[in-house]
Amino acid sequence: MAESDWDTVTVLRKKGPTAAQSKSKQAVAAAQRRGEELDTTKKWAAGQNKQHVITKNTAKLDRETEELQHQRVSLEVGKVIQQGRQNQGMTQKDLATKINEKPQIIGDYESGKAIPNNQVMGKIERAIGLKLRGKDIGKPMEAVTKKK
Repeated sequence: MAESDWDTVTVLRKKGPTAAQSKSKQAVAAAQRRGEELDTTKKWAAGQNKQHVITKNTAKLDRETEELQHQRVSLEVGKVIQQGRQNQGMTQKDLATKINEKPQIIGDYESGKAIPNNQVMGKIERAIGLKLRGKDIGKPMEAVTKKK
């Protein structure tokens, strides 16, 4: 028989302590008893709800009273869209499908809740044949002749 070394033990896959175990108070105390070098740092505001700290800018913003809002489509434009659509015998859904938009957008424009979008306004103008922008709101669109 070949010589066997029965005194040597090889351990495969022995796992070290996990991060949570190595940070526990028991693990730190054991390492101190063994004389190992420890590096402990305290995280600033760890475990505290310090995300809402009042600063100078916060107080300044609180004192600000001006309310900023987006400009909406005027009711005049909404009435023009509604009249032009009804003159052509279209429903909101018909107009929406004609300009490839959702019916809700037409409703928002007619009620004055929509934020004006020039692209959508242009589509509606061409579909109903009435001006919605500029000085001539409600007047028929003039045929534009192309010059060569």
